[in-house]
Amino acid sequence: MFPMPQGRSPRRRTLAALAAGSAALVALSACTGASSGSGGGTPSEGGSVSFALPPNATPNWILPVGLPGYLATYNSSIQHEMFVPLVDFNGSSGSVALDPKAGAANPPKYAPDGKSATITLKDLTWSTGAKVTSRDVEFWFNLVRANRTKWGGYSKGRIPDSVTEFKAVDDKTFTLTFDQAYNPEWYTANQLTYVVPLPQAAWDKQSADGQVGDFDRTEDGARKVFDYLTGQAKQIANYNTDPLWKVTDGPFALKEFTTGGQVTLQKNPKYTGQDPAHLDTVVFKPFTSADAEFNVLQSGGLDYGYMTSANLGQRGALEARNFKVDPWRGWAVTYIPYNFNNPQAGPAFKQLYLRQAIQGAVDQKSIAKNIWRDMATPGHGPVPQDDKSEFLSEAQRNAPYPFDIENSKRLLASHGWQPGPDGTLACASPGTAENQCGAGVAAGTQLKLTLLTESGSKETDNMMLELKSALSKVGISLEVKPQPLNTVLGNSVPCTPEQNECSWQLSFFGTQGSWYFPAYPSGDRIFASGASSNLGNYTDPRTDELITAALKSQDPDAMRKYGEYVTQQLPVIWLPNPVYQISVLNKKLQGVTQDPLAGMQVQRWYLTK
Repeated sequence: MFPMPQGRSPRRRTLAALAAGSAALVALSACTGASSGSGGGTPSEGGSVSFALPPNATPNWILPVGLPGYLATYNSSIQHEMFVPLVDFNGSSGSVALDPKAGAANPPKYAPDGKSATITLKDLTWSTGAKVTSRDVEFWFNLVRANRTKWGGYSKGRIPDSVTEFKAVDDKTFTLTFDQAYNPEWYTANQLTYVVPLPQAAWDKQSADGQVGDFDRTEDGARKVFDYLTGQAKQIANYNTDPLWKVTDGPFALKEFTTGGQVTLQKNPKYTGQDPAHLDTVVFKPFTSADAEFNVLQSGGLDYGYMTSANLGQRGALEARNFKVDPWRGWAVTYIPYNFNNPQAGPAFKQLYLRQAIQGAVDQKSIAKNIWRDMATPGHGPVPQDDKSEFLSEAQRNAPYPFDIENSKRLLASHGWQPGPDGTLACASPGTAENQCGAGVAAGTQLKLTLLTESGSKETDNMMLELKSALSKVGISLEVKPQPLNTVLGNSVPCTPEQNECSWQLSFFGTQGSWYFPAYPSGDRIFASGASSNLGNYTDPRTDELITAALKSQDPDAMRKYGEYVTQQLPVIWLPNPVYQISVLNKKLQGVTQDPLAGMQVQRWYLTK
């Protein structure tokens, strides 16, 4: 799959090129960086810190090449501490820009025509003693290219499709040739950030006892290596002993990874980069609910935890006990995807009038105020909702589908839906005329829907109860099925109607926001046809055209046109976007910056005496 200073509302976010033809730095002006650094004290090296994971959300993926269903932000946060990404962005200082210390490479240098980029690696070393080289970057490209449809970051036409040639200039420098000219800002922020150098000399093998070779340089070999690595990554019980995961180049190395979700990272003594860890260990602790976490926090069992909006009344008591309370706001949108390929509900979901009726039953203002206690912001489209964002269209800003139960009823009645004995609407007028149910909707089809939703949060539970109640007033029956987050993500995958995996209809995984964007908030990974994170199988040629235009242009108007159209098309049910969390930190813990992109930069945390 993110914060603002001390609970203030989001301020202006803008993207501006800070360097032409070389480093495409992206600035998200005055965007909400928040630091914990107000406790004073003398900095010290070493020590251990405990961090609370979200409710019912346990880390389950270590390989820094994600698959659909394994893309939760806490997975990538842990991976980035062990495996340094090619380039990294950070918005915690008040602007989103390249983080010069956190990436494995210096800023890319783009050719004047925008059709290639030359990149030089920094001096990093794998824990085996081998240098991080251009070959390790080529290894990533070869694996992803041969397995693109399996990779969770894939969107047709984007990376790796956009790279027609990878050429190693030397061990530390390589050139990427593109299929066309791209907006350097977008390419650096939204494409190169997915590239992670991988230890080719240790991982380029097809079985646990196989020899390392150059298997990735053939398509068949790259597929076998990828299958081996992803197969090992699914064996969580073996993480602690598998030699694959002991080869790292980041500030931290793995000490413990339990099947129950507790992860302990230890300082990597062999790290050679510019951003070493200060702490000896960091423990990521799992919890089944926010209440369970808060009980441990209050008893002193956590250094960095969170509280629900319902517990905000205890803020003063916590602060009196040497805690700091700091809402972590994010560069995100929150939504419920429709599964347009579900064989039962898919044909109905494809009718825009039905999506308009459902959106009109969502009382976002009331949900944000009464359930989230103003720790969520109503959202009406695909761009993070900020009144001053240069990317935000007037259509999205003005909420084209406001809460209106009576209008939702009229929309459905005017298209041939009539209530049955239990009050649930059924299609009484099949067909494609303006006053009929629409293409593919059979006579008698009932609006009885099932929603998978993540468990462990009272706010989410209450929001789903509110949605269920509102939809019942419209004539739509909603069955809500709470499940752990990993289960929801694993059961909400792109699919085709004939597959068993397509049985899901609606899915919610946004207690901490559904989708956190890179610096440039394009929708190529979540709304482009065929994108691997387009969970609901949404496809629309005009949307694809507008996404492509936004990726090529440096004019914010291209993003606004995309945002306006997608806002009107309702590919998902838009919901209020909550803060990532209301953080509660021990004031002795310093160096914490709550990045709106959801990065954690754990290596910069330290304790004070």
